[in-house]
Parts: sequence; structure tokens; C-alpha cells
Amino acid sequence: MVRRAKVRYDPKQLQAVIEAASPPDLELGFRPMFGGIMGYASGLAFVSLSNVGLALKMTGADHAALSGAPGVEPLRYEPDDPPSKSYLLLPDAMLSDLDSLRLWIARSAAGLKPTTRKLRKKPMEGK
Repeated sequence: MVRRAKVRYDPKQLQAVIEAASPPDLELGFRPMFGGIMGYASGLAFVSLSNVGLALKMTGADHAALSGAPGVEPLRYEPDDPPSKSYLLLPDAMLSDLDSLRLWIARSAAGLKPTTRKLRKKPMEGK
């Protein structure tokens, strides 16, 4: 595995890249998250924007296809962190190719599954 150089990214600039490259019909949202920004497609998390770069959430065959691309590696916020099983960090070359990035964004969003978790009930007060 090739280790990235210590490049620091600006999550707000990465958000602008995602907004420029996203398919026009994709409903995007963003929220600050742990010093970075989490991006949402139709309300579901699909992209991590942080000082280590832009990482797309990928599943199944799309995960395998993207992970085989040159320079792509599993997301790690710190070098000693375990690699993410679903988020893949994209190299700079992919960030500057908006047409190619648009295809990967669409594939990422298409692979999202709505959550089926049940909300936990709040405990009753006084019990």
C-alpha cells in the first residue's frame, strides 16, 4: 500500500468539488462533523470531507472497482487508525476530473441503503 504524503485538505474546498461534480438530480446536504464535513445524498451519508481528503462511501462491486483504481486507498483519519471498510480516499487526479468523479458520486449514491433501525424510546422520567 502506498502512503499518502502529509497533504492537508480544506473540507470546504472539497465540498465545492463535490457540489461541482455531483449529478444535477442528486439531493445534497452537508453537516460539520469532527472537524470535517459529512456529505449526504438524499439524507444518507455518502462522502467524508476532511483534512486527509475526500472519501466516498462505496459498496459491493463498486467498492471493489474503485479500490482498484490507481491512488485510491481506504480512509484513515490518522495513520494508525484501522482502514475504513466502506469509505475510499480519492487521489488528487480523480478530484480534478469532474466527469469521472461525477460517475463515482452517482455510483456511491446509488449504493446507499436507507436505514431500517428503530428509534429507541426515551426512558420514562421518575422510573
